[in-house]
Amino acid sequence: MADPDHTYAILIPARYGSERLPGKVLLAESGQTLIQHVHDRAAQAPGDPRVVVLTDDDRVESAVRAFGGLVRRTRPDHRSGTDRCAEAAAELVEPVIVNVQGDEPLLDPGDLGALARAVVEDGADIATLGWPFEDPAALDDPNAVKAVRGADGWAVGFSRGAETARALAADAGDGAEILHHVGLYAFRRDRLLDFPGLEPTAGELRERLEQLRALEHGWRIRVLDAAQPAFGIDVRADYDRFLARLQSG
Repeated sequence: MADPDHTYAILIPARYGSERLPGKVLLAESGQTLIQHVHDRAAQAPGDPRVVVLTDDDRVESAVRAFGGLVRRTRPDHRSGTDRCAEAAAELVEPVIVNVQGDEPLLDPGDLGALARAVVEDGADIATLGWPFEDPAALDDPNAVKAVRGADGWAVGFSRGAETARALAADAGDGAEILHHVGLYAFRRDRLLDFPGLEPTAGELRERLEQLRALEHGWRIRVLDAAQPAFGIDVRADYDRFLARLQSG
């Protein structure tokens, strides 16, 4: 998989099994599978990245090969997409790995390039994205993960709880912000390879947020402004909204 002509790699973990919408990455009512939409958006990212779909499922592998995408089989026993990316990254030479979820068909390609640059230029171990909360009520939704960013642009913490996020922001002082976390990540490759070996932390287990493991082990996480809000496909209604957006242009 090594190819020094690529400046960074984009890895897209794509499981067939999904608790809330099984087989979602192969939904194709738009004329293309969902995983192809994600792949094609990622392939538009600046800097000529290598784009590889990671899966442990024959159906997903066949679908990716059918549209000409690169696909790599990974072990079926991974606890998370990050662990799946770490397995694949061991065979890569690119110094930066961007982890894109296989259910984000409207991601902004420019955001992926910005994340990779933040790792290279800012010295971040990880870079991720945030978007302002436009609806104050959404701040109280535990499904809306909060990223607390200090005035210097570095992550102070992450939480599902609004009160925890407000306390973190208050402790961080003037200029701290509470943003809606957009779950795209760029890693230094060596850090990604280390990640599965880190002991889970109390914050990670309490909040069910992997990024807290890195933060609580002292890793520096840069939080950039996303170009647009996240649009993930978690349930059937999300996919219907996606189809409606495509039809409306």
